[in-house]
Amino acid sequence: MILFYSPLEQFEIVPLLFLFLGNKFVFTNASYFLILAVIITLLFFYISNLNSTFVPNRWQSISEMVFEFVQNMAFESLGHKGSKFFPLLFATFTFVFGCNILGMVPYTFTVTSHIIFTFSLGMTTFIGLNIIGLKQHGLHFFSLFLPPGAPLALAPLLVPIELISYVFRVVALSVRLFANMMAGHTLLKILATFAWKMLSIGGIFLIIQLFPLAVIIAITGLELAIAFLQAYVWTTLTCLYLSDALNLH
Repeated sequence: MILFYSPLEQFEIVPLLFLFLGNKFVFTNASYFLILAVIITLLFFYISNLNSTFVPNRWQSISEMVFEFVQNMAFESLGHKGSKFFPLLFATFTFVFGCNILGMVPYTFTVTSHIIFTFSLGMTTFIGLNIIGLKQHGLHFFSLFLPPGAPLALAPLLVPIELISYVFRVVALSVRLFANMMAGHTLLKILATFAWKMLSIGGIFLIIQLFPLAVIIAITGLELAIAFLQAYVWTTLTCLYLSDALNLH
């Protein structure tokens, strides 16, 4: 019997535990690795700063570098207003980056490779930014949908266009992260399967399989960079959207 494995099997959501709380509640592998990513991220910052010294040690230096990196992003986009929202931006960056990095470990699950998760996270961020904007400006917040200096006669045309563009920010956030993580992991699985098949055949293929193996190593390094880059892009866009909500234009 020949079994065929799809490279998309790694994204399958598998139920791990069934709980009955009113309606049936299913605890899946996605839920498990989501909680695990949060715990590992919290433990990293807790342990790295547990015995902090005036002269930072290696792990303390890493945590401080992450802190300063997000702080600079917030300041460049929001100015002094960014300090108020720094906890949100810091938690966003470390959470997305933690999920991405955890998914690079063999036999784990990449939570950010599912559009339902990235869309939910993007929608939560989007709703939160709108609440901040409405609290800051009241009904004047809706002037965001009319470009400054535009004549009122064009409002019936410009407002729907701006509104659609504004709502699609959720799609821009979620699809970018989901597509990059899913595509990279799928490519790695295809190349790994290809290299394993050649290795199992033997003969001259023992030498040929070194090429896809080298490509796998290179792409793994690229995926690590993408894991950081996608967390950076997500946080940067959140900063820009927050700047629009605070300053309107």
